[in-house]
Amino acid sequence: MRFGAELRRLRRARGWSQEKTGQLLGYSDTWISLIERGKEVPTSKLALKADEVFETGGLFVELLRRITSATLLEGFEEFADLESRCRELREFQTGIIPGLLQTREYAAALTGAAVERGTITEAQADERLAFLSVRQRRVLDGRSAPVIHSVMEEACLTRLVGGREVMRQQLEHLSVMAKRPNITLQIAPQSLGELVPFLFPIVLLTMPDRSVIGYTETHARGYVERRSAVCAAWERGYDRLQVEAMSTAASSDVIRSIGKGFE
Repeated sequence: MRFGAELRRLRRARGWSQEKTGQLLGYSDTWISLIERGKEVPTSKLALKADEVFETGGLFVELLRRITSATLLEGFEEFADLESRCRELREFQTGIIPGLLQTREYAAALTGAAVERGTITEAQADERLAFLSVRQRRVLDGRSAPVIHSVMEEACLTRLVGGREVMRQQLEHLSVMAKRPNITLQIAPQSLGELVPFLFPIVLLTMPDRSVIGYTETHARGYVERRSAVCAAWERGYDRLQVEAMSTAASSDVIRSIGKGFE
């Protein structure tokens, strides 16, 4: 909101329309309107260009730095940018539903709990939800939506987040998402035990040039992994995980069955 308000203030001070501002910055007037209203997350490219056009000496770059450092885990901004450009996304999640597949209510329950713990402020919680919404639209509803293969631990479905109604809606949403032709969902049953090849959540992104980039995170920060040997090892583990997990049909049945239990 601060970024958008500053852009609007400087634009109006020069008597520029959103259309003219968009032309100068290399964006559409619709995009400029969304940025000014805080409906889209500004990019580093926009921040650099805005500082150049408005001659603000790094103001917009600094505002963007504050947004990303205050709201997101260190390292996550870089991952989100890569994610928005990937052609294939493979992920394994432990404990909670993956962000791309979360409903707003489910995500709000998680950020609300972080506020209660004092980990983030309410303003940061709102910014995280806004960023998640933008991220979901970019990846799931973009012109070139990637192929997505998501494997979740069974605990992701049974862990009560936000109450029974929130969980019922969340699992119903998973069932709907699983019907998309580019999305495959599998559940890793608890019975797999030590056979699960990962003790932490991971993401593997296949980029347009066919290179593979990995990502994982702790509570403190996110880690983008570019070392080919590490990513290759993760790919081998993920291939094994796909074989060991439930089939897509069985996974869908489990999602529906656990969802009914929350009614």
